[in-house]
Amino acid sequence: MATKSKAKGGILELVKTIVYALLLAGVIRTLFFQPFWIPSGSMKPTLLIGDFLFVNKMAYGYSRHSCPFSLCPIPGRILAREPNRGDVVVFKHPTNGTDYIKRLIGLPGDVIEMKDGVLYINGDVAPQEPAGIFVEENAPQGPMRALPRCLNAPVPPDGDCEAAMSWETLPEGPRHLILDIEPNGPGDNAGPFTVPEGEFFFMGDNRDNSLDSRFSRGAFGVGTVPFENFVGRADRVIFSSGGASMLFFWTWRPDRFFVPVQAAQAQ
Repeated sequence: MATKSKAKGGILELVKTIVYALLLAGVIRTLFFQPFWIPSGSMKPTLLIGDFLFVNKMAYGYSRHSCPFSLCPIPGRILAREPNRGDVVVFKHPTNGTDYIKRLIGLPGDVIEMKDGVLYINGDVAPQEPAGIFVEENAPQGPMRALPRCLNAPVPPDGDCEAAMSWETLPEGPRHLILDIEPNGPGDNAGPFTVPEGEFFFMGDNRDNSLDSRFSRGAFGVGTVPFENFVGRADRVIFSSGGASMLFFWTWRPDRFFVPVQAAQAQ
């Protein structure tokens, strides 16, 4: 009997341990980190379809989108620090609540304009330096099996899909890679936009394949994004797979495992 009681007690302890671990994981996910899969090519070459990352929900403080009110000290946003221009941010679409991931380009009060594919912030150009050609296979990508868009279209199946790549330097110094796949694309000449107080202007690094703040919500864009819609900052790619399922190990990209987002663009 003693042996049976001991065994039963051991099972109960194991169950309790598992429950506590799951609860702890749930709290950590709710308060601090949120997993996020990259579903589209709007942030190439920095983030690829099938990249898996954790969003740092505490990078800017609490909001109604980063933790439930019952778990926050007080409702609403508690500012930890101002977002920086150049941060890669996950936010809720102001209209439909869908999660988006883009690069923060404009701060409150900024005037943003695109002229012939070149970014201007408060009248100053964000210099672009050619960085060669981004090449990827013209094949279905990720669970949605989307085909990439190519500067050298038409491209046969499994052929080399190309995009012009440049380093863009923002006013405060951070620089990142951007892609150009369509001369005189619909977002290459846009604005000027004045960013309202408490809101921010976002753009995708794949400039001709991103519905972002250059486009109004009525035109399927996001417009400017209120601070309260921020979910958190994308800091590091944890895992990456280019296939229809993460179980297809032959489509894994080990060179992108545990890579900081700012370094991932150079892979």
